[in-house]
Amino acid sequence: MLYVDIPTMPEFKALTTTRNAICVSIYLRTTPLTQQAEADRVELKNMLKTAVEQLRGAGASKQGIAAVEEQIGDLIDDDEFWRFQANSLAILVTPEAMRTFRLPNKLQPFAEVSDRFHLKPLLRALTFPHEALVLALSQGSARLLEVIPGLPPQIVKVGDLPKDAASAVRRASVRDRSPSGRIHGSEGQKVLLRLYARQVDQALRSVLAGRQTPLVLAAVAPLDAIFRSINTYPQLAAQTISTSPDDMTELELAQRARSILDQLYSDEIAALKSLYRTRTGEGRATADIALAARAATFGAIEALLVDIDESIPGTIDERDGRVTLADAPGATSYGVVDEIAGRALLSGARVLGVRRDDIPGRAPVAAILRYPLS
Repeated sequence: MLYVDIPTMPEFKALTTTRNAICVSIYLRTTPLTQQAEADRVELKNMLKTAVEQLRGAGASKQGIAAVEEQIGDLIDDDEFWRFQANSLAILVTPEAMRTFRLPNKLQPFAEVSDRFHLKPLLRALTFPHEALVLALSQGSARLLEVIPGLPPQIVKVGDLPKDAASAVRRASVRDRSPSGRIHGSEGQKVLLRLYARQVDQALRSVLAGRQTPLVLAAVAPLDAIFRSINTYPQLAAQTISTSPDDMTELELAQRARSILDQLYSDEIAALKSLYRTRTGEGRATADIALAARAATFGAIEALLVDIDESIPGTIDERDGRVTLADAPGATSYGVVDEIAGRALLSGARVLGVRRDDIPGRAPVAAILRYPLS
């Protein structure tokens, strides 16, 4: 079983703005199998040594280094913590505080020290959380499932969610006249099902308010089209599980939902790559790191694709976005693509952390601009 805790976008933006003389970012592969976690602890000890060597080489204070070592040492010794892991672990430490995030995706091991955190690997989990809600809706039942990677689907309790269509409209059957008594047959049934669907939508609002999680609908005609016509949740997926949910187990519903999520993310990347090609001809797209850094600094990036695996050490000027590359990683530099992503996010850009093969030209970065840069 995976135990996952992914930062929210507000948390991620707050981490992006963190500045400290000592910021240590460590990413390591982990295993959800408790009996094999000892190897992960050993790997963390080795990565801590690497980070400490970088800090000492940069002349960091002994007190600051000791505080980082103490916090990570306590984490290494925490047996309870290592019992519950996912596929990767992010550890972000300053002398004053430490944050950890257990992630479902498998990240490349990495340790970096700087005056800011290295956050680009977290973008993959934020971009493609593979979490979904499934509304299994039929005339005979309504239920909401939560689908999380590595965990069995869970029923979400929703206050005031109708038990079924008949009870929602207070009738023995929806195969009846409309509430006015004027319409009957199939048209009367649709009127009653619309009342049912509206009650379901209203009940879901208390659970879905403020969320960005995709909602996958499992329903058949005519209820599928009826619910979509009154739905108020913006993240309802266009594709439906078009099999009666009464004939499917919760696990089957979750498996179908994951397939729809994969297609959603694939379509999103394809759309951005198509837009990138169009904007290239307009002078509003670039895969050049120097130009992307300038655009991010001036808030000119509309959407950004970044390679989550590669780190290019250097610095970016806070005022004009000028890039200065470093010969090797060290405490006086940071990942410039990571910094481009952070600045773009803070200016409201859509940022996706992807694999290199998903980026046009297989570049480290691909930026779609709001306007051409002179």
